[in-house]
Amino acid sequence: MGKIDIHLDKSIPIPLYYQLKEEILNNIKSGVYEQGSMVPKEQDLCDSLGISRTTVRQAITELVHEGWLYRIKSKGTFVSKPKVGQDFIKKLEPFNEQISRMNMVPSTRIVELQVIPASRTVAEKLKIREGRQVIYLYRVRYADDEALVTIKTYLPYDKCSFVMQHDLEKESLYNILSRSESTRVCTAHRVIEAVEAEPEDGRFMDIKPGKPIHLFSTEGYNIFEEPIEFSIARYRGDRNTFDVNIYVENK
Repeated sequence: MGKIDIHLDKSIPIPLYYQLKEEILNNIKSGVYEQGSMVPKEQDLCDSLGISRTTVRQAITELVHEGWLYRIKSKGTFVSKPKVGQDFIKKLEPFNEQISRMNMVPSTRIVELQVIPASRTVAEKLKIREGRQVIYLYRVRYADDEALVTIKTYLPYDKCSFVMQHDLEKESLYNILSRSESTRVCTAHRVIEAVEAEPEDGRFMDIKPGKPIHLFSTEGYNIFEEPIEFSIARYRGDRNTFDVNIYVENK
């Protein structure tokens, strides 16, 4: 069990629950409370620090919701595995390069790869006639053998048929598409939603139904502003964070 290396100042106007939350968080970040270790029990924190159970519970609950801690019924509260930071939201970059940059080992599993008729939705996104042939690629992407995301990708077959000749478990799709100027993805439009995990997510990513999923819909365009890619990515909400820079426009 984690030791109680926590100091609160009751003389300042900062709420005690927030002080406690920050102290626990600092202990996690500094390694005092290691990944997988149990943090002090709520009653022990109450007794040691002279604060109410409500104060302790609010601090712990917020850290659980933010993904720093997790609870196991009848056992206690434990330090979570650190989330994987993603640049996916702000740049076009192969998944393997993102994961390798974080000193993790990327890998890919192909669930499905086939040529199918375009549904109405896919046809609208790719600006082709419904029923036209598209390449359907369903992948699970891993970091250090842990599944982080599933991606369903649709490509117009008449422009991208050469993709079928490549090993998509070892090669980057974006790198393959970049071999031709007409299929290189230069710009993309992404829509982000928060949804609940479904049974299919649990099958491939070991996440329980109802848990949070970051859902990204991506439309990729070539240099001629023609749609080349339509993808639906489902990222585990408990294992991924997304980094965004926001700039204030000077007026």
